[in-house]
Amino acid sequence: MPYDDSPPPTRRARPLSVAAALAAVCLTAAGCGGGPEADGAGAASPRPGADAASSTAPTPTGKQPEPSGTASPTDSGSGSDSGSGSAKPLPKGPLTGRTVVIDPGHNPRNRDHTREINEQVDIGTGRKECDTTGTSTDDGYAEARFTLDVSHRLRTLLEAEGARVRLTHDADRPFGPCIDERARTGNEAKADAVVSVHADGSAVGNRGFHVILPAEVRGDGADTSKIVRSSADLGARIAGHFVRTTGSEPSNYIGGKTGLDTRNDLGGLNLSTVPKVFVECGNMRDPKDAALLTSASWRQKAAQGMADGISSYLKG
Repeated sequence: MPYDDSPPPTRRARPLSVAAALAAVCLTAAGCGGGPEADGAGAASPRPGADAASSTAPTPTGKQPEPSGTASPTDSGSGSDSGSGSAKPLPKGPLTGRTVVIDPGHNPRNRDHTREINEQVDIGTGRKECDTTGTSTDDGYAEARFTLDVSHRLRTLLEAEGARVRLTHDADRPFGPCIDERARTGNEAKADAVVSVHADGSAVGNRGFHVILPAEVRGDGADTSKIVRSSADLGARIAGHFVRTTGSEPSNYIGGKTGLDTRNDLGGLNLSTVPKVFVECGNMRDPKDAALLTSASWRQKAAQGMADGISSYLKG
């Protein structure tokens, strides 16, 4: 599937102590294993709404352009158990036999289905909205468009190493999937790793990326006790490689500048039974971060950083 290389609109003008230490090394040495860091003193509190690590933008009155090259029907083939995988045969590589699920945050068409995405679903520790519209840059470049493009690039890179890759969606449905279904996709695929791709929507001046890790949650249908440690390792490796490859700094407003944030309010993490993290690639509402997120060359670097982190984790 072609990448979304069309030019975006012109820009105007988060419980393991040892793992936390390893994560700090990762971010400076770029690329070792590690784990979570508790929220820093300046970390933003979890935002209300659906299981979107990124903030929810109000539904726009006018329609944004459809993501170019990302809205075609699902393609399936040897790159996937089913669903959104590549149709071409996979090469033999270091990740042969491994399954990765990529979860592009939100859906470009959610904005046209606000009633459906506002329906409450079970997240293991309570109930939240099915999904949200996601955020956007001030000039209207939608998070859902960004996440699909980066997810396609990430899929290509992982398949080149022999991994079987599945997307939770490929803009091939009218809305969603809901957050509980996103978690089930990774669980049913028995994925070796799941990465949910997002971009944040915070205040101007808040910059950088962060990787969200699952907290230990037990009860009411959620039990992350078996994946906390492995998810922390996955997240720290991604963070380390993301720094090196993109040149972006860890978030200056979440995670105490570790690039890691641990949360217990996201259904996509609470309901997962396989290692999973969310990656917030930057803040779409900050002009400097927005300039990166709207750059095709930077999005390729973001995908490469995530791919390198995932590969490092899967290779052990």
